[in-house]
Amino acid sequence: MTKRENILAALRRQKPERVPFSLQLCWSLYEEFKKRTGAEDYLEYFGADFRYVGLEPSKYPIDYRPYHPNLPEGTYIDEWGIGQVPGSTAHFTKMASPLKDATTPQEIWDFPVPDITADYRYENLAANVKKIHDAGLAAVYSAVQLFEPAWYWRGLDNFLCDMLDDEEMVEAAMEKMTQPMEILCRRLGEAGVDIIVYGDDVGTQRGLMMNVETWQKWVKPYTKRVIDAAKNAKPDLLAYYHSDGAIEELIPEFIDVGVDILNPVQPECMDPVKIKQQYGDRLSFWGTIGTQTTMPFGTPEEVRQETMKMIETVGKGGGLVIAPTHIIEPEVPWENVMAFIDAVKGYRY
Repeated sequence: MTKRENILAALRRQKPERVPFSLQLCWSLYEEFKKRTGAEDYLEYFGADFRYVGLEPSKYPIDYRPYHPNLPEGTYIDEWGIGQVPGSTAHFTKMASPLKDATTPQEIWDFPVPDITADYRYENLAANVKKIHDAGLAAVYSAVQLFEPAWYWRGLDNFLCDMLDDEEMVEAAMEKMTQPMEILCRRLGEAGVDIIVYGDDVGTQRGLMMNVETWQKWVKPYTKRVIDAAKNAKPDLLAYYHSDGAIEELIPEFIDVGVDILNPVQPECMDPVKIKQQYGDRLSFWGTIGTQTTMPFGTPEEVRQETMKMIETVGKGGGLVIAPTHIIEPEVPWENVMAFIDAVKGYRY
């Protein structure tokens, strides 16, 4: 069984030969990894079953500075016009919203967006996917987002208020974001990508940002469109959906729009074993190892034990890619990173 076959078997709720895993290191831990190993690619070094694939960069970047007067020094404006103001901790930034003062839907429709649908941005995609497949690995694209960048444009307070009392503003932002993403997802499917990461955080530590009815009205139909676009092009493509927080109320909704994989199943907010018992016949899971608890504050032995527990429960019968639930932050001891890897590598089904 190749690594690609192994991870796809797990995610299709079949029994893999080996435990598929994932991790993402913050900048400081990445530097620690390079210092300790002399390697550059930790997915390759640790033997992960997949690699990420992306588009070609834009040849015609948009100058969004007129939308961002008086930004602090060091602010980065991304491809979608959203300012990333440096924070005080690690990689965290504060969003600078270019449409926070917009008052009409037309201002949203007039806002320039990158040429993500241009043919030249896809010219090497299929070849890069094939290269990953030829190496025996699964090809993953990350990430397709709708609700998050829409509120980044407007500001979270504004956008949540729009959902309640200005439907035309919400519709303009969600439609403007969804239309190019449908094309992107179709082309990813046509290129043979195995897994698309969709991601829109809608949970807090204690519950949803909005009630289920609001999600059904303003997030669900657009999410279904982008998942359908990919699966219509490649029916066996797997839709991976990321949302941190306590999102248990929405799990049936995710299944309804075609989600195959739920991430990260944050154990500080939900019980991964219970979620597996309830939904494991319809969903697979990617995550389950807490980055607010186990990874930073557990001993290496506790990390190993929690990893084994999740493999033996949530991973029973397939359906799990074991992973820390988010980027591994600077306070996590390197010994805990290696304890996670050692537990995964040492487990035998």
